[in-house]
Amino acid sequence: MISSNWKLFIGVILVALSAVLGVLHYAVFGDANTLLFYLALDIVFVPVQVLLVTVIIEKLLTEREQQIMLKKLNMVIGAFYSEVGNNLLLHFRKLYKDTIQIDARLKVNKEWSDKDFRAAIGFAKGCDCYSGFDSVELAALQELLISKRGFMLGLLQNPSLLEHDRFTDLLWAVFHLTEELAARQATDSLPPEDIDHLNNDMRRAFGLLISEWLEYMKHLKIEYPYLFSLAVRTNPFNPEASVVIK
Repeated sequence: MISSNWKLFIGVILVALSAVLGVLHYAVFGDANTLLFYLALDIVFVPVQVLLVTVIIEKLLTEREQQIMLKKLNMVIGAFYSEVGNNLLLHFRKLYKDTIQIDARLKVNKEWSDKDFRAAIGFAKGCDCYSGFDSVELAALQELLISKRGFMLGLLQNPSLLEHDRFTDLLWAVFHLTEELAARQATDSLPPEDIDHLNNDMRRAFGLLISEWLEYMKHLKIEYPYLFSLAVRTNPFNPEASVVIK
């Protein structure tokens, strides 16, 4: 309400100022025809001015704000993968029946082009090589997720994530899996129906985790080559990866 009153007050002042300047112009030059001519001319171009200001310029400013917001969000995404995501990828990778295939398709390197990233993202979305339940690996995954629960809750409370639907979906999928595992004290004596339920939760989380990781790697390659270099050297899908440059 205060904001609306402020805008109304400024609008009244500007209109009054125009009226005063018009009267002053007439008092000095005494030429009402010229004054009315230029007034009509300005009114003729008002729609064009509205188009420039409210459509084109505003759109450019909005796109710039979105780009700035996206950069900030990618910082949050980077923190997620450094703190949780890369370890999750390592755990999930062990639950796949064909690690040779998935390693070959997701072995990101410095020579990758947009075409390579698109192909990898398509593979990740359509990949159905999940082997299913492993009680030992699931227990390790349970321990990891429970230890990172506070970190992920902090990310979910970040209002800027509302601008990034894919990453928000990923966080919810991982957090849901965390809650499911945290509610089970043992993972080695679960009934088949419960195992199927957990497998579906893991399959959902892993698919989103890989896709968003590839999008993030693509962003790093374009915007931050030095961070991309580190990400390549710590690629969870490259068994030979080493952070030490040789």
